[in-house]
Amino acid sequence: MASEEELFASVDALLEAEPQLPLPAERARLREAAGITQARLATALKTTTQSVKNWENGRSEPKSPRLEAYQRLLNGWAAKHPAHSTPAVPAPTPAPAPAVVPQSEVPETFAVPAAPDTETVAPAEAAAPAPAPAPIGAERPSRPTTSRRPATRKAAAPPTDPRFPHGPLAVLDGDGSAYGVDGIVLDCPATTVVELVEWTLRESGLGAAKLNRYCKDSDPLIVLTTAAAVKLGLPERLEDRRGLRLEEGHPVLKQISKAKWQLTQRGFGPWARIYRKAQGAQRQCVQLAILPWDALDARAWPGVTGMEPADVARVLGVYAQRVITPRGSTAVSGLELMTALRPPTRPVQDKETGNWVSGHNPGSLGTEAMDPAPPEGQPEHPAVFHSGWKGGFLREEAYQWVRSVDLLSDEECTLPFAVGLDLNTAFLAAAARLTVGLSKPVHFVNPAFNPKVPGSWLVDLSHVEVDPRLPSPFMPDGTRPTGPAWYQTHTVAYAQELGFNVQPLEAYLRKETGAYLDPWHDRLKTAYVDTLADLGVTKDLTDTQFLAAMERHKQVDPAMAAVLAAIKATVKGGIGKLFENPQGKGYKDGDPWPAMQRPTWRPDIRAAVISKARVNMHRKLLNMSRMTGLFPLAVLSDCVVYPSPGDSPLDFLPYAASGKPQPGGFRLGPTPGLAKLEGVQSMLWAVDLMEQGYNPARHIKGGDAVLDEGE
Repeated sequence: MASEEELFASVDALLEAEPQLPLPAERARLREAAGITQARLATALKTTTQSVKNWENGRSEPKSPRLEAYQRLLNGWAAKHPAHSTPAVPAPTPAPAPAVVPQSEVPETFAVPAAPDTETVAPAEAAAPAPAPAPIGAERPSRPTTSRRPATRKAAAPPTDPRFPHGPLAVLDGDGSAYGVDGIVLDCPATTVVELVEWTLRESGLGAAKLNRYCKDSDPLIVLTTAAAVKLGLPERLEDRRGLRLEEGHPVLKQISKAKWQLTQRGFGPWARIYRKAQGAQRQCVQLAILPWDALDARAWPGVTGMEPADVARVLGVYAQRVITPRGSTAVSGLELMTALRPPTRPVQDKETGNWVSGHNPGSLGTEAMDPAPPEGQPEHPAVFHSGWKGGFLREEAYQWVRSVDLLSDEECTLPFAVGLDLNTAFLAAAARLTVGLSKPVHFVNPAFNPKVPGSWLVDLSHVEVDPRLPSPFMPDGTRPTGPAWYQTHTVAYAQELGFNVQPLEAYLRKETGAYLDPWHDRLKTAYVDTLADLGVTKDLTDTQFLAAMERHKQVDPAMAAVLAAIKATVKGGIGKLFENPQGKGYKDGDPWPAMQRPTWRPDIRAAVISKARVNMHRKLLNMSRMTGLFPLAVLSDCVVYPSPGDSPLDFLPYAASGKPQPGGFRLGPTPGLAKLEGVQSMLWAVDLMEQGYNPARHIKGGDAVLDEGE
């Protein structure tokens, strides 16, 4: 039998083998208790603020020698600030009154993001109570019978929330089997929609924890197969193909009303929300997604509707765990994710009464819709239409450019191939560390340009010359500007970067600024990279291995390939929803429409993302021409086509003598902003399309494939 000394020696050896760090949440607590910001800690450890964020949310761990230094620092803080101690809270500092500034210059306060609000924030218990689901009847029934069926492949799941032991959603089949995440199957006895709603809230154990301490938990989602929909009394196909709503007077609607449940204004369609008024902090809401009614668009969820229920549950479950529980289309989910990660309100303490009340959450878009600056809206917007604005509009859109065939050299025409490169989630890459305006626009006349201030500038860039074999960086169609026009800050800043003088005539700028999209970017980037890794495309691959892995990744696991497609559609759709136009035949110019009445209707933020993405593309095009002498044939959003001596990007991308990719140009890889192969065709094919006025970048995949513009 081992002695005490031997046992202690063995334990000490394990402790010395690798430094032991506290849990991520404790790391953040210790840093906050010491009064140190993430940026200051990053400077001390000679790393990035994002790395510190990742260590504190459990996404990654530091490596030696930074690991040992971080452990030593945490141990020191732990001695000073044990878990039971409470750090002193600094007294709130009143915000200074806004200064009145002359219209002729941009105030210095516009040059940096506004300081964070210093109002006292409620403790976690007061801000976000998390009681167990309350019963809707008298007594809570016993736990439902469950069974577990083996899954062919399981994605790594976060720790289970005890309030939602069966995950965020389930797919209900006609035999009463409700397929959940991680292979679980619940027995659902419901035979009506009302019974299904009550079973979901009482017995299912479905739901998902909030993504931010100030937002709400995600409501449980039940996905209905065709057999389940018919069993519950729903039609297999909606008669109203335009409105996509169950007709008034349908028996299911009568059942819902009789049981005192309600539907949201969008009615009972492919995505239906059924709810009762919340009891205290406890929400009573269930969302239904009806597969035979095309709840899952095949463009965003390829092949999912035709999968078996267990596979549908796996696809949607992974998406829910990595992105958000679906709340409609991927575009709607993308927009909802922004709000969930940056909630508009938070609990603040009223200084007079001491009570906790709802207050603005700094860094969010708030709770009220905001009229755009006149050039940032569109002619039909009420604020623009009724003002009689004739000053022009912002045209920050993605590239659609084709080089003139007259500018093709003989050497280019003799090359055998046209190779298309596609930038991974280019709009997502552009959203990283993007400072956007958070307050109302303020008008300035003859302002000095400041590249740190988000907004719209009226400036003449027609004097900026670029090689005609490249698109102009200032116009979506790549043509040279002919006079003054409105541009977003990134576009004007790029003209300055190219060495040209800019003298704005007018500007609409915002005083309060912030990186509103940062948490949205971080979550979607992680989801994208992790899902690609599940498909065998990882960061450690060589460029040759990467191209081979991308060629077969969709066949590795169709379910995970569908998740990847949905993540890309979430990025594209979420950005698109920031500037949603009026819809419907009955709309009249000057009338308000539903989308513009929400705080997330922000065309200026969409313009900032697209402007930065287009500038990023042009910068790469310019660097490629300088490094290799190559010029593109065409560009469409995030896809570019080059003439090539071979049928691979490896035949023309710039590499150093060491074999490493040259910085500044296009680089292959799985992360947002890096490139992948879009398709290969013959140079003859590309020139023929160009002569007919078509864009080769749109058709480079071959067949009937059309580029999904702006991932």
